[in-house]
Order: sequence, then C-alpha cells, then structure tokens
Amino acid sequence: MKVMAIATKTAAWTLELFGKLITREAPHTLQLYLDGKLEQFWFRENVGPIFLMNVESLDDARATLDALPLVSEGLHTYELMTVAPLAPLGRLIQGK
Repeated sequence: MKVMAIATKTAAWTLELFGKLITREAPHTLQLYLDGKLEQFWFRENVGPIFLMNVESLDDARATLDALPLVSEGLHTYELMTVAPLAPLGRLIQGK
C-alpha cells in the first residue's frame, strides 16, 4: 500500500529542540529508506518532509512515523493519505 505522509510542525517546534533531535531523526529516516518503507521523500521549506511510504496499512504507516524522534518528542505530526495509480486513465485504453 502506498501512503503519502505530510509533516507539519507543532507549536512545540523550536530550532533548539530540532537541533537536538535531528541527529537521531536523520539516521532513523535513512534506515526506513533502506528498509523500503520510505520510497521517496521531499522537503517543504519551513514545514517539514513529505514521504511516499510503502507499508502494509495505515496503522503500519502511523506506527512507523510515531517512532521517529521528531514525532515521538512532539515536534511533528503527519497527515496520512492512501494513494494509488490514476485508475480513470484506463478509460483511455479500454480497447486494449
């Protein structure tokens, strides 16, 4: 299942706290990429990352993100949405 996870900073976010946690966050994120759970990722300036996740379920996505230091320490939250191929495009090739 593909899930788009869009981060938002919380009111608790400060540059000082971020600086303390990013040294744990970055390797954790890299390991998720190497494990195949994070397929692609992007960054929104002054907001946070967007991840395209490859997971078993929304619960799996939530548990994975909740383990990230910036989430577990209350600096980020994530909006999750399932995504899939654009099925209506199949109407363009119905004869095939």
